[in-house]
Amino acid sequence: MTDGVDNGKRRFLTIAATSGVAAVGAGFAAVPFIASWNPSARAKAAGAPVEADFSKLQPGQMMRVEWRGKPVWIVRRTDKNLKDLNSLTDSLRDPESAIKDQQPAYAVNEGRSIKPEYSILVGICTHLGCSPTYRPELAPADLGDKWVGGFFCPCHGSRFDLSGRVYKNVPAPTNLVVPPHMYLAETRVIIGVDEGAA
Repeated sequence: MTDGVDNGKRRFLTIAATSGVAAVGAGFAAVPFIASWNPSARAKAAGAPVEADFSKLQPGQMMRVEWRGKPVWIVRRTDKNLKDLNSLTDSLRDPESAIKDQQPAYAVNEGRSIKPEYSILVGICTHLGCSPTYRPELAPADLGDKWVGGFFCPCHGSRFDLSGRVYKNVPAPTNLVVPPHMYLAETRVIIGVDEGAA
């Protein structure tokens, strides 16, 4: 009963069908394996951009958000704060933000910001990684009569102005870091996305 059967054709169809099934099986096995190379949801969240709405932030107030496991401060500076920034140049180690990796190019200015009214800074001291405290008050007894507001690191005494610029003669070697950010609206920002001064 094998008369007229083309064994070559039968062999070819058997091999083709077996190869097709094997390829589909390999695909099903490969998908989970390749997917395992992608970062986990937790890892993605740790490095993901963060949106912040600061519409309720009043002049002189600060809010905190977390980005990549670090505190990020958003400070709404007063008109007086902005005027006082001019008077500090001689007291600061890097008033012109000359160390380029401390801020994006659009934040190389006196306010180290896109919008002068708002300061956005990573809240970690550049000395040993402590988190400075927000000290907006003028001339407090413990910081002296020349203090016009800023950040004070209680660990080793480093001081920063309201733009995050480091004072001279303190342990911190550089200004506080300005994270990449862009405004989505007048009082909404996304931290971790850098599209120029958008």
